[in-house]
Amino acid sequence: MTFENADLMTAIVTPFNDEEQVDFGRLEKLIDHLIDTGSKGFVVGGTTGETPTLTHDEKIELYTRSAEIINSRVPMIVGTGSNNTKETIDFTKEVSAIDGIDAALVVVPYYNKPNQKGMLAHFKAVADASPLPIIMYNIPGRTGVTMSVDTVIELSHHDNIFAVKQCTNVDDLAALVENCANGFLVYSGEDNLALATKEIGGAGVISVASHIFGSEISEMYADVDKGDWKGAAAIQRVLTPKMNALFMYPSPSPVKAALNHVGYEVGGCRLPILPLDTDEQAKLFKILDI
Repeated sequence: MTFENADLMTAIVTPFNDEEQVDFGRLEKLIDHLIDTGSKGFVVGGTTGETPTLTHDEKIELYTRSAEIINSRVPMIVGTGSNNTKETIDFTKEVSAIDGIDAALVVVPYYNKPNQKGMLAHFKAVADASPLPIIMYNIPGRTGVTMSVDTVIELSHHDNIFAVKQCTNVDDLAALVENCANGFLVYSGEDNLALATKEIGGAGVISVASHIFGSEISEMYADVDKGDWKGAAAIQRVLTPKMNALFMYPSPSPVKAALNHVGYEVGGCRLPILPLDTDEQAKLFKILDI
């Protein structure tokens, strides 16, 4: 499936029931809602999906059932990366056998703190072995290391690496859009840079805020596409404090609290992420205006 028009993709939460088991009924309701409000693709099993607390078997079932629910309506990316190159290769190969998965999201190795040469070697090894095309995930705030712009540019020329989810700044995003291989897709992983990313020629955003504000982000991108920059900017200005509020406590606890509040039950988070208490919810919902 092509990602050509997938400017708004959602890094979807993993719904749990009251016993903290993955709830596929809730997942189906949420996926349908997100598609109805403008999501043009999904990342399943990313940071927002709480994969650090999912077992191997839970991830396989989550990916399989998600693919069945999405049913090729929009592209589907699944998280397969870790800080172990061999394990990443093995897991990426395993999930590639699941029908309906279009790409693998591979994070920069965390905790080990590889240098740029190590990152190059890691991504080349995974991409060489993977039956799925790879989108790289550069998120220094969680990995403890930053994949440099030059490293991303070099990897963009690999035949099996087609995109990056970049969680840094506008300067980096602009440099990547300008210098990466032709056809390489640059996504922001920061909601508050959703408009800026598209304005400078990036592919769009892989969003958390779209769980709650998908229609507004879709409208903003539609304004960009028709050249209504003032309209798009007005939407981004209103959304920015709300987007930031979804990260005022450890994610994905805020977005899960917001979803539960507006009627899309997704349960709580698994430890070590705590649910929001009453005061925290009140502060969040006031900013979100929900």
